[in-house]
Amino acid sequence: MMRRLLDALYTAAAGLAALSLLGIFLVMMAQVLLRELRMQLPAADDVSAYLCVATTFFALAATFKRGELIRVGMVIDRLRPFPRRVMEALVLVMAAVIMAYVTWWTGQDMLFSLEIEEVAQGTVPIPLWIPKLAMPLGAGLLLVAILDELVTVLRGAKPSYVVAAEERAASGDFSAEL
Repeated sequence: MMRRLLDALYTAAAGLAALSLLGIFLVMMAQVLLRELRMQLPAADDVSAYLCVATTFFALAATFKRGELIRVGMVIDRLRPFPRRVMEALVLVMAAVIMAYVTWWTGQDMLFSLEIEEVAQGTVPIPLWIPKLAMPLGAGLLLVAILDELVTVLRGAKPSYVVAAEERAASGDFSAEL
């Protein structure tokens, strides 16, 4: 039950990232069309930037779970199973601490923007807490994904990002490897 819920959360966040990316495309195409009519789309640059941040943060958890974030395994990949599991757990704990910090501070920044009613300085006064919301949500979901993998490692299983990388390698797909 919990596995399905977490996987659904990761998938939903990836869907939001895809919608944000589609939003960037639509804003850019609207700009192109309106330029031909000698018109402008107000706040297009601001909205594109906000959607770019949303795309990035909402995609983090799903990308991590699929093993597609940049990972340097020069040392850990050479370890025997038990030391590797210990090192994997330590790295995941450090990643969790860092992401907890990022989630906390981006959340505080978003709440401060809401509290002071901060708005964009562009042509359209967009309340900035709205685009800033994507950062703590995406970072928080990445934190959940990291803790999810930590539990997997502590139970003695391979983390899903390792399994995904091994499956890609077995099929001859090295596109995500450096």
